[in-house]
Amino acid sequence: MMLELNHGFRVVDVYATLEPDAGSVASRGRDVRPDQLEREYHQAGVVRAVVVPGRREAGTGYLRANNAVARLSVDRSFVAFARINGPRDPTDTAAARVRNLTASRQEHHTAPTDVEQYAYDDRFHGFVLDPIHDGLPDEETLDRLDDVGLPVTVVAGDAFPPGAVAETLLRGEFPVVLSGFGGYPLDRERMHAAIDLLDTYDDLYLDTGYVRFRDVLERGVLEHPDRVLFASGAPAAHPNVAVMEVLTLDVSEDMMRRVFSKNPSRVVPGLAPGET
Repeated sequence: MMLELNHGFRVVDVYATLEPDAGSVASRGRDVRPDQLEREYHQAGVVRAVVVPGRREAGTGYLRANNAVARLSVDRSFVAFARINGPRDPTDTAAARVRNLTASRQEHHTAPTDVEQYAYDDRFHGFVLDPIHDGLPDEETLDRLDDVGLPVTVVAGDAFPPGAVAETLLRGEFPVVLSGFGGYPLDRERMHAAIDLLDTYDDLYLDTGYVRFRDVLERGVLEHPDRVLFASGAPAAHPNVAVMEVLTLDVSEDMMRRVFSKNPSRVVPGLAPGET
């Protein structure tokens, strides 16, 4: 068992995965049930966290998984985000561009009406989009994300780097949180490219999940202290580890306070003090 941290900061987490059933845990994640995840957060001094369902197989929608995660968040220190998907190929290839000309939503894809239902259901506080795995929503659905204005956490990668996120999604009225500084897994160049984008896009934020490079984290926090949000990536990583990585940065306590609580609470009001 990891030691309980006593750091004196109010810490909230903008990204954790919560598998809603035993079958999902067996095939996709660690066997960490909601109560155990809360205990791990207590050890790390994390008082509130955004939770999302894990990936599903291609051709499978997220409605049931989203609703299950929302139910598991009731009366717990969790804030549910809805995972969304789409019919378009996000990769910048000739073949993808041709496919996207005729791509249309299928029954398992997120529709504009789904976005509205999630947004106006007080159980959900934002969205998560992993375009490489789940596809990119069509224009009508993206327009509806503009309308509702809730934050969208985006998982980038080699096939959908931070620049592609900016071109595709940073054109509307909703905050975009780039998971893991856009560089998961451990791509330092992409992380620095994401930090560079903060100079251009006011609605872009970066979360610290799985960022293991101290120089990258320090650069992001020092250059843009209001745009970096704490994320642990739990339960794949113990929240203690993620908290310690921020605590050991060579930055001021005020900047740590912003990363741990002030910035996340501004982007996701459900994480703010006094919210239940």
